[in-house]
Amino acid sequence: MKYGKYLEQKRKPEWKDHYVDYKGLKDLIKACASEAETGEHSFSPRTTSLTVQRYNNRKDSAEEVFFTRLEQEVVKVSSFTNHLVGELRSALKTLATKAERESSEEGKRLLLQEAKRIGDDFLALEKYVNLNYMGFHKILKKHDKCLPHAPCRQFYIAHLHQQPWVQGNYSDLLVSLSQVYSKLRGDTTGTKNEDAAQGFTRSTTKYWVRNEDVSTVKHHVLQHLPVFQFDKDNFAGDAQLINSVYLDNSSCELYHGRLDKKPGAIALRVRWYGNAPPGTVFMERKTHKESWKGEESVKERFLVKEDKVVAFIDGEYTVEQALVDMEASAARKGKTVSEEEKSKFAEMFMEVFNAVDSKQLRPFVRTQYMRTAFQIPFDATVRVSLDTNLCMIKENPEDGPTCAASGRWYRDPSLPIHRTEITRFPHAVLEVKLSLPEGQTAPPWVQELLDSGYLTEVHKFSKFIHGTATLFPDMVRAVPYWVDDESVRASMLASAPTPPDNVSEASTSKPRVHKPQKQRNGPPTVASVDDLAHPLLGYTPTLKLMPDRDEVQGFPAVSAPSAAGSGSRSRAAQPPKQPHWLLQALGLAVPARGMSRTTPMRIEPKTFFANERTFLAWLHMAVTLGSIAAALLGFSAGSDADPAAEGLSRHLVEIIALILLPLGMAMCVYALYTFLWRAGNIARKRAVQFDDRIGPLALCAAVV
Repeated sequence: MKYGKYLEQKRKPEWKDHYVDYKGLKDLIKACASEAETGEHSFSPRTTSLTVQRYNNRKDSAEEVFFTRLEQEVVKVSSFTNHLVGELRSALKTLATKAERESSEEGKRLLLQEAKRIGDDFLALEKYVNLNYMGFHKILKKHDKCLPHAPCRQFYIAHLHQQPWVQGNYSDLLVSLSQVYSKLRGDTTGTKNEDAAQGFTRSTTKYWVRNEDVSTVKHHVLQHLPVFQFDKDNFAGDAQLINSVYLDNSSCELYHGRLDKKPGAIALRVRWYGNAPPGTVFMERKTHKESWKGEESVKERFLVKEDKVVAFIDGEYTVEQALVDMEASAARKGKTVSEEEKSKFAEMFMEVFNAVDSKQLRPFVRTQYMRTAFQIPFDATVRVSLDTNLCMIKENPEDGPTCAASGRWYRDPSLPIHRTEITRFPHAVLEVKLSLPEGQTAPPWVQELLDSGYLTEVHKFSKFIHGTATLFPDMVRAVPYWVDDESVRASMLASAPTPPDNVSEASTSKPRVHKPQKQRNGPPTVASVDDLAHPLLGYTPTLKLMPDRDEVQGFPAVSAPSAAGSGSRSRAAQPPKQPHWLLQALGLAVPARGMSRTTPMRIEPKTFFANERTFLAWLHMAVTLGSIAAALLGFSAGSDADPAAEGLSRHLVEIIALILLPLGMAMCVYALYTFLWRAGNIARKRAVQFDDRIGPLALCAAVV
């Protein structure tokens, strides 16, 4: 579909005069192309004379008219966006005042409906911005295509990125809306844990979220959990910058342990929060436990001063010194440290140091992202975190001194970051963390979020594993399954090493599609993405985890009227059609459960052998039927009885034998097909039904 028609279909009718005039700009581009063909306004001398009268052409060129009109459209979108944001801020301020005064249940219910409407209006505004933003991208691309002699897209896109309606962060609106919801729900506050050593036992599930769906997911979650701001001074809107420096050695021992999910596999990292340089940091250890054994993974951490981290890694900062510093820090707060806390801190301190010392761990890779957390303050029973702007960085620069050589534990911020030293993840990562008492289930809204289609479960996704595999492809022996996904391919290629100049296309085994050379404005030594090949990626992606946009069901529609209902991306989730009860009873169909799972399943090794045993069992039955058929034919042909006495019985035996023999051959073919089909799905870890729901019933019917 042409973007002009797409824009007409998706735009909000009451805002139609405030969208970019895509058709008008297209007409101006056609006028520019026509003018370029005639040669009008094409000549311009490079010198001039102050005493010679120049030809005065008062008619503006079509190119000048186009850029003037383009800038007017940008200003129009910016002005309308600011107007809508102002209305939302005013509505939220009024709503917050009403929420403070309201005490009746009916009044709170009406205010919740008003809060929902404001949230939908915000989502409609975001959709408006995205439609116009994409429209400007499309029109600039069309300009460069029709006028290749005067490209402007690269320059003007950079100008467009600096516009307030594109660059602005309006997440403070969601924070205000979250506070209103929290007030109307009557949320309470838990107890803050200020122990020097802390531990968390909880189940965590990770999901990918498209960037264009982030606000929709945030809006749904904040209706049930407030935005949690641990330290408001370190927050930008609703999110906080988090840096985590992971430790590993030259053999990537921790990486392979976490990737293989070995029992007791650990990950060690140094984490700090906020935009300021690190002051007090957390030394964290994550330990993997086997869930099928009824165990849950554990995250433990303790506080360390930034200037003590290098000494801790080198073994110069002892546990005795750490205990003294811990007691001094508690004394400054007017508190004392119990013997139990000291013992717990000392035990964890020594365990982490022994792991660092024995495995020769050093700063390896960093993860950096903006995290929005949703939870009741200091109550981790149900916690949802959403990480955006996620990137992974090599902690030791390729062309500079390592952290150990420079006496640092994290990368020098003044050093430039080369393209091959950083990878930017294309999606947001949402984590649902549950720490529920035994027997208690997750709230219904959590399942509603999972069934919406906006989330794609990625089993055991790890930022550390993805960053290590992408940035250190020559050091890893195995890679996670999600690197084959088509949606992360471009980001991995952007971090791929530049192919050597002395390697010709004929000397490589990878076939290349010859494309016309594109004009490049960058230095000639920098390869385009089309010229790069990541060592971990094949010729084409083999996995598709993210569902198509038309498969997204959205959240169930609410009965309350919404002024922005037409602008919200959420649409009513239609209940899946259930198959007939007879098909379910026979095992030929299973009840529909909404969105199909796209995450590769964890396949036990015995599954391969089970497939072979099933194949052999079918062959055994086929050979048995074939043997019976051959025996019946032999007995019927070699009978010496009186032909008159045989009658119909002899022919009946022959008919049965002639039915069983082809049936046995058909079973061999069916068994081979089923075996190959299962083997392929098992190898690709596809989430499909491996059990045979047709073969056994068909066999029984045929034999009977």
